[in-house]
Formats: sequence, C-alpha cells, structure tokens
Amino acid sequence: MKVGVLGSGVVGRTLAEGFSRHGQETMLGTGNIAKLADWQKEHSSIQLGSFSDAARFGEIVVLSVKGSAAIDVLRAAGADSLSGKPLIDTTNPIADAPPVNGLLRFFTNLDESLMEHLQREFSDVRFVKAFNSVGAMQMVNPHYRDGMPTMFICGNDAAAKKTVAGILVEFGWDVADMGPAQAARAIEPLCMLWCILGLRDNEWTHAFKLLH
Repeated sequence: MKVGVLGSGVVGRTLAEGFSRHGQETMLGTGNIAKLADWQKEHSSIQLGSFSDAARFGEIVVLSVKGSAAIDVLRAAGADSLSGKPLIDTTNPIADAPPVNGLLRFFTNLDESLMEHLQREFSDVRFVKAFNSVGAMQMVNPHYRDGMPTMFICGNDAAAKKTVAGILVEFGWDVADMGPAQAARAIEPLCMLWCILGLRDNEWTHAFKLLH
C-alpha cells in the first residue's frame, strides 16, 4: 500500500515513520521540502514531495495539519488526486487562542465538526476521523500496562473505515467505530479532554479506553 501523508509537523512525521516501519511505501507532503533535509537523512525510505505529489502518490492519504490549515492543504493537494481515496483525518479545530483553565478553544461548535465541513467540500473523498484523540508519541504501537487503548473513528464510507481500522489494529489500537461523519462532533472534542491533563499537569502519555 502506498501512503501519502499531508503535513510535516510532528504528527505527520510520526505517522509517516510508522507507516514506513510497517512496510508501506510512504511519501510525506509538505509546503517546504528544504526544511526536512536533515530529517530525511535519517528516514531515507520516506519520499518527500509537495502536497499534490503526496496526494497523487497515496492509495490512502493522511491529513495531519493544523485544523485551520486543513481546507487550504486539501485544495493544494487537489480534489482530483484525492477523489475516491480513503483519507485519515487527524485534524482538530483548535482555535488560535490560548486555553482557558486547561481547556482548548475550538473554532467549530457541537452542531458541526471540522470533518463534516471538509467532507462537504470534498464530497468524493472517503474521510475517516482517527488519531485526533491522542498525542503523537502514542500514535504508533503504544504500550500501556493496562492493555490496548481505544481509537474512536467515524466516517460515511464503510469500506474506508474497514481499511483504516486494519491500519489501527496493526498500529496497536482497539477500534471503536462511532458511525457516520456526524460522530466527529463528539470525537473531535476528545482532543480537548485529552489535553487537559497535559496543559494542567504536564502529563502527555495517556490514552482513552472504552470498556464494555
């Protein structure tokens, strides 16, 4: 499987490294290839390109940029290059405002998620929300004393969710499918909950677990 990762921040680099370690051909798409020269020396198996290069390259695409940049990055990647492909949406609608009492601020509300907005504009893309409710360092094969953590996902395309669920299992996660894209209204705010411990207590290693 070829994977195109859109975004070269810590989340994008972490997931690209994870896909590469798991044997997938991977290209990291960025707006500034030159700034990654030193990083690529240590990760020569991962190709670098523009956002449009990575979108064309990937059989599956990962969106890992600031929520406020998501629309512009997808436009730069190109709707035609993304059409029909599963796209893992890791983004959160975090506003450019300081947290209050450890609570991040969002630029969306509980009646509409960022992923729904993206899905409306890019209607032919098979969005699946995932990886937004945990820190980058725990995204790939985390190890917890109390067992496998849970990744909450949602999306409108059942086949795309099945593909993403398989990736998550390979990456060491239990998967909880919360249904269609509207469920991102609940999944995206998990980022706010996860960040409270970090912002308040400088604790950034935890993850969620759904118990039945």
